[in-house]
Parts: sequence; structure tokens; C-alpha cells
Amino acid sequence: MTFTFTHALARCPLVAILRGLKPDEALDVGAALVEAGIAIIEVPLNSPDPLKSIALLAERFGAETLVGAGTVMSPADVGEVAQAGGRLIVMPHSDGAVIHAAKAAGLVCTPGVATPTEAFAALRAGADALKLFPAEGLPPQVLKAWRAVMVGATLLPVGGIDTANMAAYRAAGADGFGLGSALYKPGKPVEAIARDAAALVAAARALFP
Repeated sequence: MTFTFTHALARCPLVAILRGLKPDEALDVGAALVEAGIAIIEVPLNSPDPLKSIALLAERFGAETLVGAGTVMSPADVGEVAQAGGRLIVMPHSDGAVIHAAKAAGLVCTPGVATPTEAFAALRAGADALKLFPAEGLPPQVLKAWRAVMVGATLLPVGGIDTANMAAYRAAGADGFGLGSALYKPGKPVEAIARDAAALVAAARALFP
């Protein structure tokens, strides 16, 4: 691994979630994101031919960008992502077997959690960061309470995050954010993705001087 998740997040505190990405658009979309400053790219496994998109992105941008998969549901998925060149495993849930498989393969793992019990179990299992999901149901006040007892944990709200609510989550202790539809959705022109990515990166970096 050329750099750690912590280093990538320090470069840009955003995870680009490209749900629905197709392989034939992967390189153009990836180039727009990397040019805007994005350093972490996630292709959910319920996208069309996701392993091919991951392989393309990892081959082209892997030296400067942490590329991997989201919606990873099983240890078998972890093996397929690793074989495709992915180095990041993101989950909608917290499953110790998936976390252990990811860490055994030398991959970064960010499970989804919605309660302190899930969060602490994921950290004990070896999670590198925690995806607070869905953030719509975990407002900044919840994150602030978690932060008080999860000292040192990397907390990333995901779900409904945009420029309107990033500041409140950052003030509560967020270490970064996962961005989905605010950044990418199927059919969105690359020019619009580039424009929105630049604006979102600028807004996020202003919160992490």
C-alpha cells in the first residue's frame, strides 16, 4: 500500500461513493475526481460490473488514490475486491467476519455502524474507520456523544451529506465524509461531476485547515 487511509483522508476528507458507475465511464469520472483532489474512491458492489470498474480505477489512479469497494457483504467479496486491485473495503453494516477478512488481506476496512455497541465491536475487530450510516438518522448531536467516548476513532458520516450539513458534523467531531448522490449519480455529465467535486472538496478542506 503506497499510503494509508489516514494519509488519504488528510489529503482530502471525502470518500467518493460511485454507486451505479459503469466501467465505460470509470476512467473519465475517476480523472475528474482526482483532478478535483479526491483521494478515496469507492465503487459499491451493487453497481454494474463493479470489479471491472475497480480494476480500471486502481490501475490508472491507484498510485495516488485509495480505490476500493462499497456494499461489501461477505468475506468472499473481500477476496474478489483484492484480486481486482482494490485496497478499501466499505460495508453498510458491521460484520466481524468481513472485517477480519479485509485485515487479513491487508486492506483498509470501514464498516457501517449505527449504535455505540456496533461501533465498539467493529473497532475491536480491527476496523480502520467507522462509517456512521445512515447519517440522516445520526445527527451531529449523536456524533458528538460518540466522539466523547470514542477517542482516537475515525468517524465518517455517510448518507445525505452535502455542503449544507458538513460544518455541523465537523463541529461535532467528524473526521471526514462519504459523499454519494451529492457528487455522483448515473447519467450525470462528467463536467457536472468535476464542478461539484471541486466545490465539495473546497468546502470540506475549509473545515479541516
